[in-house]
Amino acid sequence: MNDSREPASVELSDDGLARRAKALACTAPLQALDENKGSLRWVKADVYQLAEIALHTIDQVTVSMDFDSGANQQRVLDQVTRFVALQAPERTAEEHRKVARHVLQRLINVGTVDRSFTEKIGSIDRSGVYRRYDFQFNLLVERAGPDGKIYLRASDEAINVLVGALDTDVESAQIAAEVKLESLIRRGRIAEAKLAAEQARYRTVQYGEMLRQLLDATSRDIRAVDWEHEVPKLLADALIHIEERYDFEHRILSNISDLRDRSDEPLRKRQAAELVTIVRDCIRRHMQLQQRLLTAGTLFREEQDRQQFAELPVRAVLDLHGQLLTPALGLPLGDALAVGEEFFRGASGVGPPAVLELSGLVSRLLRLAPERDRLGEEIPEPDLTDTTEKPVFSLEDWAATDALLDLRDTPRQLSDLLTEAERTAPSAAALLLHRAVNAFNPQVGESIARGDPRVLVGVATGDRFDLPHFGGDGLLLHSAPIVSPPDASDAPGSEPSLPEDLSDE
Repeated sequence: MNDSREPASVELSDDGLARRAKALACTAPLQALDENKGSLRWVKADVYQLAEIALHTIDQVTVSMDFDSGANQQRVLDQVTRFVALQAPERTAEEHRKVARHVLQRLINVGTVDRSFTEKIGSIDRSGVYRRYDFQFNLLVERAGPDGKIYLRASDEAINVLVGALDTDVESAQIAAEVKLESLIRRGRIAEAKLAAEQARYRTVQYGEMLRQLLDATSRDIRAVDWEHEVPKLLADALIHIEERYDFEHRILSNISDLRDRSDEPLRKRQAAELVTIVRDCIRRHMQLQQRLLTAGTLFREEQDRQQFAELPVRAVLDLHGQLLTPALGLPLGDALAVGEEFFRGASGVGPPAVLELSGLVSRLLRLAPERDRLGEEIPEPDLTDTTEKPVFSLEDWAATDALLDLRDTPRQLSDLLTEAERTAPSAAALLLHRAVNAFNPQVGESIARGDPRVLVGVATGDRFDLPHFGGDGLLLHSAPIVSPPDASDAPGSEPSLPEDLSDE
């Protein structure tokens, strides 16, 4: 017998492996949230399951998406914050909001240039060679709505993260989900039917998102979409699909309503009511999608007329960071220099020559050289400025504060002294405060070395004062004499000290 088996290299190629690798790559940003939560300095995130919060965020955005506009970011944050609060009810509401915003920003990938995730995956081609390449994808994107506001939209990869598949035919997956839903309802398994209904709704959103992107691409450039063969067939299949789904979902809705009305258990009635809401939302989305499909031909003709008579597009501006700097940094030095020289040669433009004609060149060559001054040009006189620093406080300020701080008889409050200084010598008030603060911890040793007879001492009173220009803790100030021990002449090495009453304080 002849061995008709294909070579081993062909058997190794597996499209399913590449699809599963992509599905695994789409979950990497969610797993990284929990892996890196220990590095968050603004919150102790060990009690939060950030991957679950991310799934809930994608769920809320997907359900809130509409054909024309996406999900309102503030509303999504409010809904996700309530879910975060269930994980850590003892934490504050402000922290719950910050955690929800952190997860949302990580799903949008805020902080990157193109806001897309990149994962290294590999696959085996038909020749049996294993190749690695970058798989770029988005989970949540920000898009402008018809009203000019910014909305959130979930990408196909984000929806596939929810339903656990990737690159699945949308129509086939939705038909399978609805058949499964009808079977579960017929057997009375409401909890599983709710999960199947949610998956069917995700597929409905994904189908609408695919058609919305097609119409958006048409609005930008009709040449980017095949309106001769591909799009008409897609629109016809979509209309047939919507008609079948409309009848199918109405039958499901009737069965659920009967099950809800016949059930006596409160839990089953509540589950059936939630299931009714989900199926009605699917019907609403299908009706909205049908309206857009019916107007797709009109949109194509309008865009064809508009773009046919539009002006030629302006050349796109060069992205210096993404298209020049980042690739150049990854090159060897010799190659990077060649790229830089070529860019600056083209960016600087052509410089006009100094001489435009031959006659001008001859006249310049025959021109006599100008006379030069042997002594050179005159040296200008330098403009010198006085850099001597002036004292901050004048002698009058020091004399005024000396008079106020001569507290030989009775101590006084700092607030009273500042009030009197502002009345008699306003410029000395700041100096008075400065000397009072130094008196709180006086350098007695330095005063003794200078031979001062008295030293200013400040004691905290525990009160506070508030003046028009000053404020703070209250101080009781007193000018204490420096006395020597009785046997100062007989005790070598003895030093003067403060009186006992003040030293105790």
